[in-house]
Formats: sequence, C-alpha cells, structure tokens
Amino acid sequence: MKGFRISGGRILLSIILVLISLVVLLPFVWMFSSSFKPESLIMSHPEKIIPSKVTLDQYKKIFQEVPFFRFFFNSMIFAGTVTLCSLFFDSLAGYAFAKLKWKFRDSFFVLVLVTLMVPFQITMIPLYLIIHSLHLLDTYWGLILPRLTNAFGIYLMREGFLSVPDELLDAGRMDGLNEFRLYSKIGLPLVKMTFVTLGVFHFMYNWNDFLWPLLITNRLEMRPLSVGLSLFMGEHVMEHGPLLAGAVLSIVPILIFFLAAQKTFIQGIALTGMKE
Repeated sequence: MKGFRISGGRILLSIILVLISLVVLLPFVWMFSSSFKPESLIMSHPEKIIPSKVTLDQYKKIFQEVPFFRFFFNSMIFAGTVTLCSLFFDSLAGYAFAKLKWKFRDSFFVLVLVTLMVPFQITMIPLYLIIHSLHLLDTYWGLILPRLTNAFGIYLMREGFLSVPDELLDAGRMDGLNEFRLYSKIGLPLVKMTFVTLGVFHFMYNWNDFLWPLLITNRLEMRPLSVGLSLFMGEHVMEHGPLLAGAVLSIVPILIFFLAAQKTFIQGIALTGMKE
C-alpha cells in the first residue's frame, strides 16, 4: 500500500508537471505554427495549431522588407558585449564585496542593493540625458555603457564568492599572488556555475530588451532585433506573419546559448537555492 501511494503521488506530480509544461509551451508552439500560416489564417477562428496551409512567405517578408541581418548583428553586438563586460565587472565587484576588507564595505553593498528597488523608468530620463550629452545617441557605446554592470549581478557574484574558503585565498597570498590573480586563478574557477548562470541571465535580458534600445536608436541601421521587428506593428495595421516569423528566428540564439550552458546553468540555480 505504501509503495502504491508513492507511485500514485509520483504519477500525480508527473501529470501536474506535464500540464504546467503545456501551459508554458503552448504560446511558443502557436507562435512557431502560425509563422508558417498565410496572413489570412493566423487570426482565423476556430484556431488551429497545425496549419491547413503551410507557406514560407512570412520568413521571406522579414528579409525583403527590413534589414533583418543588420538587426541581428546589432543585437549580437549589444547583448554579447554587455554580457562579457557585465560578467567581468560584476564578478570583480562581487569578489571585492565578499573577500576584501575595506572601510564602509557593507554600507556600499547596501547602497548597491537599494538600486535594485529603483525601477528603470525612474533612471531612464537621466540616463538618456547623459548619453545625449556625451553625443552617443545612435551608437553601440550608447547602448552598452549604461549596462556595463548590474546590481543583481554584483549581488549574485558576491554570494558565489562567499562560498570560496578564505584558507585557499590565504594560501595564495602566501605564494605571492596579488588580489587580481587570486580572483582569476582561485576565485572564478570555484564559482564557475554562478558565473555561467549570470551570463545566461545577462544575455537573455539584453537580447530581449526593448525600451532602452528604442530610446537610444533613431536610425534604422542601429536598431537591434527587438526594436527592428516593431516595424511590422503599424498604427492601424499589424503584420502578424512577419512579426511571428521574426520572433521565431530571434529565439534561436537564446536557445543555442541556453543549451550550451544548460548543465552548468541548472547546477548553478540548484546550488544558489541550497544556500542558507
């Protein structure tokens, strides 16, 4: 009877997880399916997941009507550069807050955490004015500079470095290593999972970011994919087909990036959840 209860509980849990997965995946399945439908069938009723007529016209339109490859390149420059720079600066700051002893360290860390509570809409106008005064509108630097570091990233890396034994760092200091080499040779390898997890978060967030690139870019050739695809959303008419096809293609880099880091990412999330 006990074994039956355990099996029954596992079956119930499996059913619940399958239902939750279907709810999460259904919009993506619909998006992928609808990207192969003619425009007239996308919003038809009753809705059909499997299209009665398959066409590649929507994918042809996004390459013919907008500079899709330019948008894609801009997104890669923006998201990729921000991810690399943020990982470097966030991990440096996280190491300093976790392992270096300096005056007002904890007070400054509290100030960093306070910025997490400030919505981007509050800092959006000051940031725009700063970028405008530096003559960086419609440039890659204008997109990238405000994202070079992140309070959440500093917090996450600090939590990771706190798990590094001080004895290892003290041994490194006795061997003559300076703090940067302690950070890079001892600290980073031990927090690799947290580092990769933060990289996935940074890349996904900046790849999908819409509001900041919309403010900073005016020229068509400087827009990333998230903003460029909005050209199919007119004031009175929306081209659903090309918009869905572009959304499908925009997911591919994120999916590849996540699959490449999947094992380390999941381990990093699990270890973060087990910390007290």
